[in-house]
Amino acid sequence: MNARKHKKSGTALHGLRSLSVAVAFPLSLTVLDIFFFGYRRLLPKPFYFPPLWALHLSFLAHAFLSGLSAWLIWAEGGFHRHPKALAVYLGQQMLCLGWYPVVFGAGAIRVGLALCGAIFGVMVGCARMFRDMNPIAGDLEIRGISEAPFSRAESKADC
Repeated sequence: MNARKHKKSGTALHGLRSLSVAVAFPLSLTVLDIFFFGYRRLLPKPFYFPPLWALHLSFLAHAFLSGLSAWLIWAEGGFHRHPKALAVYLGQQMLCLGWYPVVFGAGAIRVGLALCGAIFGVMVGCARMFRDMNPIAGDLEIRGISEAPFSRAESKADC
């Protein structure tokens, strides 16, 4: 009985460790992206422009929610059965990490707007794939789509 209890606690500890990595990795990459590229040039700001802290917070929330939903899929073995979902998830992460350097680093506002549209499309595709494998993960991914309007408003504000 004691060995069984030890095995359960070891499995729970392993699950908690993998959850920590799955959430911390995209979150830390987003924090680094914000740290290196998330400043705003001194340009006039229209009245409809969201505050920069809200933009950063929305990207951080999306990174957290997408990491959590990816962990839910991985814990059930979904990425092994559907490797296409892993490719779409990684593509989504790369597009999201590329938005800050394009908009704030290079100042390519129109490219940032096109990139935002691509991010939105990949997010919807990822949410649909995740929902087929785990409804909760799909719902979490849909919650992450809420950051797309902020980044779109950011891209339009400088045009």
